[in-house]
Amino acid sequence: MSSIREKIIARAVLEVEDGMNINLGIGMPTMIADKIPSSKEVFLHSENGLLGIGPYPVSGEEDADLINAGKETVTAKEGAVFIDNAESFAMIRGGHVDLAILGGMEVAENGDLANWMIPGKMVKGMGGAMDIVQGAKKVVIIMNHVNKHGQSKVRSECELPLTGKKVVSRLITEMAVFDFTEDGMVLKEIQEGYDLDAVRKHTEARFTVDQSLLQKEGVN
Repeated sequence: MSSIREKIIARAVLEVEDGMNINLGIGMPTMIADKIPSSKEVFLHSENGLLGIGPYPVSGEEDADLINAGKETVTAKEGAVFIDNAESFAMIRGGHVDLAILGGMEVAENGDLANWMIPGKMVKGMGGAMDIVQGAKKVVIIMNHVNKHGQSKVRSECELPLTGKKVVSRLITEMAVFDFTEDGMVLKEIQEGYDLDAVRKHTEARFTVDQSLLQKEGVN
């Protein structure tokens, strides 16, 4: 795992609270499952019908019928339940998922999210993200701060097709942590190895800086 991913995942794990029902998106978010401390009793939810995903299976002991929404083989923890697809989405739409941690392609300063397709590239399915971002009580997006061309993925407006409008609660990148409020996008934390100037340089979106962070950075 790259150091960037390790940093993002380590910060994202701090969003997990005891007793939560949590949906983890495919890709980098699924790696959070193995990093949740055993002291926290949570149930990981998959929209394909499993509530109570356990750690990844040991090599050689995989069950091909036991998969998450990303088609990865998983395990079921003690107390897990299997439900049909309709019940799984009823759980999402009914507001019973406390926290969703999903990947992102672009996040805009007003909380818009684009994470499901790039025009012109094959998409096998949109998955459940559009329902999850509307139904989960808190939506945390984790992603690299810039794309492979060095361009900011934290945008003034999303250019890619939207997954949801004004749905992001918190954004975590390898550089920073932002919250989305009625007063706009707020920089809450700066990740180790970066400073405020670096965050400003690589962020297209407009944002304000939390007062406590300004004091910590020694900026008036």
